[in-house]
Amino acid sequence: MTTLYLDRKGLSLKLDGATLALYENGTRAGTVPLALLERLVIRAETTLSSGAVGALAEAGCATLILSGRRGRRMAVIQGRAHNDAALRVAHYASTQDAAWRLSWSRCFVGAKLTRQERFLEQALAARPDLRKPISKALRTLRSVRVRAASDGENVDTLRGLEGAAQAAYFRAYITLFAPSLRFRNRNRRPPRDPVNSCLSLAYTLVHFEAARAAHAAGLDPFLGFFHEIAFGRESLACDLIEPIRPLVDVWIWHLFRSRVLRPEHFTCDKGSCLLQKAGRARFYERFEEFLHPTANRLRGYCRLLARALRSRTPGLPTVEAGDEL
Repeated sequence: MTTLYLDRKGLSLKLDGATLALYENGTRAGTVPLALLERLVIRAETTLSSGAVGALAEAGCATLILSGRRGRRMAVIQGRAHNDAALRVAHYASTQDAAWRLSWSRCFVGAKLTRQERFLEQALAARPDLRKPISKALRTLRSVRVRAASDGENVDTLRGLEGAAQAAYFRAYITLFAPSLRFRNRNRRPPRDPVNSCLSLAYTLVHFEAARAAHAAGLDPFLGFFHEIAFGRESLACDLIEPIRPLVDVWIWHLFRSRVLRPEHFTCDKGSCLLQKAGRARFYERFEEFLHPTANRLRGYCRLLARALRSRTPGLPTVEAGDEL
């Protein structure tokens, strides 16, 4: 099972039996068996026949459509809905249960903080010259993780602790990158440097996968616990990717550290930093390798949540001692 990335102009997809036929400027360029596709990501102007859209949804292949230049999410087409309506009712009811929401939130925020700690510990071993900023961030993360597991009677308090930890973590994270990348803080809409450009694209793709996993498990991607319900936001998907974000951060660091991506793969336009076509090809190739274990984690989280909702007994994922970054 794999992802099909369409990132060139003049493409069209048509249904051809049990396969999708890809045309480039009217000329047939190849076919892809539907049975092999898990997801379709479209970034350039592409034409899809109604038969292709229906077949993708029927096969459970979700489609993500991004804006061509800036990579902003424009639309998502999910597969068929899960048949377990009772699970969705339990999910709706649980959003009104303060104790349930806090239990869910603590588990996922705790997993995120633990992974951030592990990453910075590994980074410190690789960059002892950065001992001061990394050690300072580690002290904050350890303190917040202990408090988050015990302090506070509501999710709002937990959000405040998580925000403080995130700020400390990013102050250390930015020191890991070369000054030539101009990565000074986390910024988005638009991202203003190469690292933020890649972080935004990777987070968008992982969020899409989280919403896809929730939908496939019979959960409502819009009903979160740590993230408040908000118009147009898939809050449960936001919850699900909290423990995944440090894994994305590690992956992005390695992309630049190994010089898979370099400053020449980016251009700046009206204050926005854009990853160019050659860089995107490198990014997508490596992201597919990163996505396989990440998708498995997200499906596992959704299975645990669905099981817990059916029993109304929290049994949420944690980071185990041998869990890899």
